Parts: sequence; C-alpha cells; structure tokens
Amino acid sequence: MLPDTRKYLIDILSAAVDIKAFILGYDLGSYRNDAKCRAAVERKLEIIGEACSRIRNEDPEAFDRMPYGHQVIGLRNRVIHGYDCVDDAIIWDVASDKLTAFAIEVEALASS
Repeated sequence: MLPDTRKYLIDILSAAVDIKAFILGYDLGSYRNDAKCRAAVERKLEIIGEACSRIRNEDPEAFDRMPYGHQVIGLRNRVIHGYDCVDDAIIWDVASDKLTAFAIEVEALASS
C-alpha cells in the first residue's frame, strides 16, 4: 500500500468518527432541522469521497478492496455538484447506518 493511501484511509476514518459525533442524539427530524449539523456532515462526506477518489486514482489495487468506494465517490459528487437537491433522508441513512460498515472495511484495509 502506498504511503498516501494510508493517509487517505486515516482521513476517511477521522471524518467518519466526526460524523458519528455530529449526529449523536439526533434522529432524521432533528438532523433536518439543524443546518449546521447538515453542513458539517455533508462536508465530512465530501472529504470521505475525495479521499476515496484519490485512492482510486493513485492506488487502484487498494481501491479494489473497498467494496463501497464507487458509491461513496458518487455520493460526494452528488453533494458537491447537486448541492441544491441533496436528499436529507439519504444523507441521514448513510451517516447513521451505512457509514459504520464502510468504516469497518476501511479500518481493516488500513491495518493490512
């Protein structure tokens, strides 16, 4: 694994931890009503997606070991380029549920 890949994996894990902290005690309704929390979560998802994109471009072998890598990059693109039609329910589902499984896979990859 390339040294930059390991850094990107750590960036992903750090952003995932931040997201979990941001949404602690929230449900979808409270998330929707907190613009600052939504902005913070979306920003961290952008970082996660950008890190995945860099891994894809610089270390394709490592990226191939990230089963949800393409979806994460797609979500990042949607948040950045489709900022005016981001679905809070989708972001909430990713942040509150799907992110955990992805972080476990990234942690395993970072440890290898």
